[in-house]
Amino acid sequence: METITSRRNPVIRAAAGLLGSPRERRERREFLCEGARLCRDAAASGVRIKACFFTPKAGEKYREYLEPVLKAAGAGYMIEEPVAALLSDTKHPQGVFCLCAWPEWEQAGPEGPCLVLENIQDPGNLGTILRTAEALGRYRVFLLGDCCDPLSPKALRASMGAAFRLGLGAESSAKELLGRLRDEGYRTHGAVPDSGALPVTGIDFGSGLHAVLIGNEGSGLMEGTAGLCDDLITIPMGGRAESLNAAAAATVLMWELSRGSMKGGVS
Repeated sequence: METITSRRNPVIRAAAGLLGSPRERRERREFLCEGARLCRDAAASGVRIKACFFTPKAGEKYREYLEPVLKAAGAGYMIEEPVAALLSDTKHPQGVFCLCAWPEWEQAGPEGPCLVLENIQDPGNLGTILRTAEALGRYRVFLLGDCCDPLSPKALRASMGAAFRLGLGAESSAKELLGRLRDEGYRTHGAVPDSGALPVTGIDFGSGLHAVLIGNEGSGLMEGTAGLCDDLITIPMGGRAESLNAAAAATVLMWELSRGSMKGGVS
């Protein structure tokens, strides 16, 4: 196993270039994964690991996590602490990193609940939503418009590996996506902070197929997208707050959708 001591090493420089550049990740079809547990989850989820990097200290402390990762990796490198700092996106790095190939996401068919996220910009929100979607069931998830990168370091940490396992789809056109969902039998519900919309607690999610659309943290669903939905729904608010954080709203909406689906026998 090769040991890398220089921060100028081309392999390290190439891996570090993926940290802050969504464009670099998309063009190279690669991303960097950090942390012993997250790297192990990547390996266990079938993500192709091109290289694993770890410090001597991490090799001892996280040996059980590293074993399946190194077994799956195309190459393994021991790195010094200053080199690890170049690859890290956290304040207290564990010293374990993986260079991974872009996942081959496979979506579930039109047989269960669907979540559409439009222009979500905060990677922490996106990761949290994906983690919740995985926890609550077999969701189809679409990223609509200009969403942030689900494979960015912050989104990966927030999703706790859910981004590896959920089938994510991407679409730039709301008209095309909603038309496709409608052709597949889905009823589409646009979530809005509007007291005039239908309370989500009054929607019958127990029969048929349903897709819930959630918009940008600051501006919500685009007006054109909301207009394409079959109806508009809202979370009844009893306090002084006018709206919820995007991740919190998504959690409530997905819970209602999942609860209704379970009652109706849809999985």
